[in-house]
Amino acid sequence: MGEITFTEYQAAAERTANSQTVSTDEQRFANFGMGLSGEAGEVTDLLKKVVFHGHTLDAAELEKELGDVLWYVAALANTAGLSLAGIAEKNVAKLRARYPEGFDVVRSIKREVTAE
Repeated sequence: MGEITFTEYQAAAERTANSQTVSTDEQRFANFGMGLSGEAGEVTDLLKKVVFHGHTLDAAELEKELGDVLWYVAALANTAGLSLAGIAEKNVAKLRARYPEGFDVVRSIKREVTAE
């Protein structure tokens, strides 16, 4: 499988969203938000085992779990009428404004969140 665009991924993710029992926007936001939290927890648990329990990183498992996180992000974006590409572009612009020369500890400590 080759690389796909955010737009292609978002459409593919929507194809597998549960529209039979999760039909309203409110239900979609709740289901996908809870799913995102659960999958992020699985990523966290995997990393916790690597950092604190002496496990070796299983990159294939991390990739699988990150894919599940991405699916829920795409489903939430679809529900809100947002595009992943647009989200990514705005996030990069925010980070460039925050760290014009790349990450900087001092800028991180002194940044004004209200300006974002």
